[in-house]
Amino acid sequence: MQFKAHDYQRAAIDYVVEHPRCALFLDMGLGKTVITLSAIQDLALNRFEVSRVLVIAPLRVARDTWADEAAKWDHLASLDVACAVGDAKQRSKAIESGALVTTVGRDTIPWLVEHYGKAWPFDMVILDESSSFKNHQSKRFKALKSVLPKITRMVALTGTPAPNSLLDIWAQFRLIDGGQRLGHFLTHYRDEFFQPDKRSAAQIFTWKIKKGADLAIYARINDITMSMNAVDHLDLPPVTSTAVPVDLPASAKKAYRDLGEQMLLSLPGGLVDAKNAAGLSNKLMQLASGSLYTEQGTAELIHEAKIEALADLIEAASGSPVMVAYWFKSDLARLLQAFPQARELSDAASMKDWNAGRIPVGLIHPASAGHGLNLQEGGHHLVWYTTPWSLELYQQTNARLARQGQRFPVSIHHLVARSTIDERVIKALETKDVTQSALIDAVRAELTSHNTTI
Repeated sequence: MQFKAHDYQRAAIDYVVEHPRCALFLDMGLGKTVITLSAIQDLALNRFEVSRVLVIAPLRVARDTWADEAAKWDHLASLDVACAVGDAKQRSKAIESGALVTTVGRDTIPWLVEHYGKAWPFDMVILDESSSFKNHQSKRFKALKSVLPKITRMVALTGTPAPNSLLDIWAQFRLIDGGQRLGHFLTHYRDEFFQPDKRSAAQIFTWKIKKGADLAIYARINDITMSMNAVDHLDLPPVTSTAVPVDLPASAKKAYRDLGEQMLLSLPGGLVDAKNAAGLSNKLMQLASGSLYTEQGTAELIHEAKIEALADLIEAASGSPVMVAYWFKSDLARLLQAFPQARELSDAASMKDWNAGRIPVGLIHPASAGHGLNLQEGGHHLVWYTTPWSLELYQQTNARLARQGQRFPVSIHHLVARSTIDERVIKALETKDVTQSALIDAVRAELTSHNTTI
């Protein structure tokens, strides 16, 4: 297929070529993969400035998206792409092939660095979804940081560079420019631009940005950062987002109320803090969606209200394929049991079948398939069976359908159990307030007010 670059795509390609270390904050659907591959083709095969390129991406994106995109476009026919995904033998075979472009999963980086030692061969590295490197204490960050002196070009790609706060971008830019713009240490960066927010005695749970500090941060990184929004560059079909209220049966309401009471009593002094808020939220979300994991690790069925609501939506789609986003393993098991025609979108074959229209109900997990996958050809209906707290995964998953190449208006439905934590999650996503403090506040409010809201 012939690639006819939009003006913004041409500008982004030139930006990567002209900036050895840079960040492309491109909104979902703008085509960052073909943009980056086009820049690689120019740098390696026309200018001879790059010898080997490493692409670090979410597992399924590393396995499928980059090679598929390179094979799709005529001007990229000379690019050879090796996928180093699988067991150690498969990874070794791929990286030793000498391919110009090698793709790996993010958790493979420590192994890859150890494998090559001082003989690190990649002079250009692409961080696809660079926000996954926001934790400077992670093994992947530390391993990649150790070989930075051997990397002459570094490109960070993401549509959500700071999904929770601007604290998240420090580690990304530490890898991009070695700490030149935002400093070498997180503590220095944090002290300069942030101040303590929620705390308990000496322990600080959250930080809030100082007044005007956001503009100061943007000014620091402006010279190596290109940011684009899809609404400014693409004429996409409209997206309709709706909440579908789900009434729980009386027995489920009582179970939810009892669960809240038990959790509140189990907390020391009734305090909800960062250490237990996530666990409490998970339990409440599980029950709202229909099941609850026991201490033995089995999922106990509580209700099927959401299953019934989903069945209505699938019927209303009148044969049009429906993608369903689930969060818990118990959700997946019950969805597969309730809808025999459903299939999990977990590998290249299933995603190909989805795009070909051969899967009437596709089940997708945001954490494993939210980034970089082109699924817009298979349908335009998305149902969130359980909606997670993560704004990043939420937006990325929605963009699997609402992206360039989509031919129909996209409908996004959220199954929301009334008077449960579902309502608070949706509100947080709508206001883009999915910080740690928002989670703590939501869980605290849910536990202390459930007896009056149900």
